[in-house]
Amino acid sequence: MRTTIDLNCDMGESFGVYKLGYDDDVIKLISSVNIACGFHGGDHNIMNHTVAMAKKYGVGVGAHPGFLDLHGFGRRNIDVGREDLMNSIIYQIGALYMFCQKHDVELRHVKPHGNMNNMADKNKEMAVNIVDAIRAVDKNLPILVKPNSQLHLVAKDKGLPFVLELFADRAYNDDISLVSRKYEGAVISDPEKVAKRVIKMVTEKKITTINGEEIEVDGESICVHGDTPTALDMIRIIKERLEGIGVKIAPLSVN
Repeated sequence: MRTTIDLNCDMGESFGVYKLGYDDDVIKLISSVNIACGFHGGDHNIMNHTVAMAKKYGVGVGAHPGFLDLHGFGRRNIDVGREDLMNSIIYQIGALYMFCQKHDVELRHVKPHGNMNNMADKNKEMAVNIVDAIRAVDKNLPILVKPNSQLHLVAKDKGLPFVLELFADRAYNDDISLVSRKYEGAVISDPEKVAKRVIKMVTEKKITTINGEEIEVDGESICVHGDTPTALDMIRIIKERLEGIGVKIAPLSVN
């Protein structure tokens, strides 16, 4: 059983007059934050505010680059060439990095957003392009990856530090990939159910798939999506249950 776990949340996804999530409350409960960089969500003011909050509450900061797809929230498959994809990722990391510089905060990791991440589960070419983009910025900047995904395997092969990530509020297929959001049951919003899943992930390193199969999983960081309607209650209960069994919530370490 792990005695320490990182609890991360995707946030900073509001932009302009459009508000998403419960960022100001959630950030007090987590240990790492993945901040949208303006493509699938977020903007310059929200990035600035979210980095400032992360510093205030001692939360580790990560960049959350996605497809240029505000209308689809980065959750649609987009065919992007190598140079275009790499430069878009570098651009987004760079934007967030400068806000980290402004607030004297260290950029600790990168986590690709939405379908950029999901496509790289099986698409090796996309995984290579994502990893190469991060390495072009900083060869020591860790990437959050799903276990046994192409993104995981490519990062390992190219020597990019990686953190294995599990998802509290998403259903899994038998191959440890996430169930597509277009299917019923893909997103789990019941806080009690989610908390039980997380405890099982951490204490037994197991999860029950959408088909009822029990599979082994291992992760150093657990994600709850900030735009899930019950995210605040979910994170509060997860934190209480983990700390109740002696598991410490702590940010990802930076080598």
